[in-house]
Parts: sequence; structure tokens; C-alpha cells
Amino acid sequence: MRYAQGGGLTDERREFREQLRLQAAERFARGEKSSVIAKDLRVHVRSVERWRRDWQAGGPRALRSRGPASLPRLDEAQFAVLEQELARGPVAHGWPDQRWTLSRVKTVIGRRFHMTYTIQGVRKLLVRHGFSCQVPARRAVERDEEAITGWVKETWPLAEAPRRRSGPTSSSRTRPASR
Repeated sequence: MRYAQGGGLTDERREFREQLRLQAAERFARGEKSSVIAKDLRVHVRSVERWRRDWQAGGPRALRSRGPASLPRLDEAQFAVLEQELARGPVAHGWPDQRWTLSRVKTVIGRRFHMTYTIQGVRKLLVRHGFSCQVPARRAVERDEEAITGWVKETWPLAEAPRRRSGPTSSSRTRPASR
């Protein structure tokens, strides 16, 4: 993934990066070295060299932002509707348990908006809007703490392999019994 949280750049961050490239272009025109520009702008020298090549080929216009890589297929209003659908829960959509999976969210998007997303596309869409992987907040109702405690004390030690006792060791390559 190229950017943190999988969401790409915000408009403000894209504008900030464009301003850096345009500052570099002014300094290219003055003949400054790439290493000096990189140090002053706090970017990698390779980025400055790439910007210089683009600047030489197309001038400052070549360093302008081209906008987001791709626009999300669900707009904000549609995503708000999707959030309401997710808040209703998986049972309301016909699944037997209260667990959202990426494939289930993909199915809801397909049914509600007649769009197809890949599983990774659904994940990126949800992460972009602040969703994350979750672990259930509550334990199962059927959980029996006494049975678990008994199993840990009685059954688990039998299943676990006995540990070898440490004894005196030798730095010799041959076994001590072979002498």
C-alpha cells in the first residue's frame, strides 16, 4: 500500500506536495543542485531528480498535480446510505450471525447500488472512511469459565510436551558417551 490507511492523499496534502514541486522548479531555474534542494525541502534526492527530469521535459506545468489517482465509485451520499445499511447489522440482510465480513459488505454494495467491488476494493473503501478490523466486544453467551479453567489446569499440561531438563553440557563436538 502506498499511503497510510490506504486512502491516498487529501486535497490539502496534494496541494502541499504540488507547492513543494513548484518551489523546486524555481530553484531548478536558478541552477541549484538536487542535493541542496532535497535537503532544504526535506524530500529524497531521487524525488528531486525525477522532478528535474519532468521540469526539463515540460516546464513547471509538468510538475502540477494531476488530481487523485481515481475517484471513489461510491460518492459521499451513497456511502452514508451504506453506513446506515451496515448499522442495521448482518442479520437484517439475511446472514445468520452478527459478523460483517468484506464479502458480505461487497454483497450489500452490489444489492443496494448495483456496483461490483473487489474484496480489496471494499477494504480500501471502508478504511478510507475510518472503518477498521474489529474484534467482538463481548464474549460468547455460551462461554463456560469454569470448564475453561479446568481444561487449562488438567488437559493442557497432558497435551503439552514435557520439557527436557538441562544438564551439564560440553563444548566438545563429540558426544560425551563416545569417549
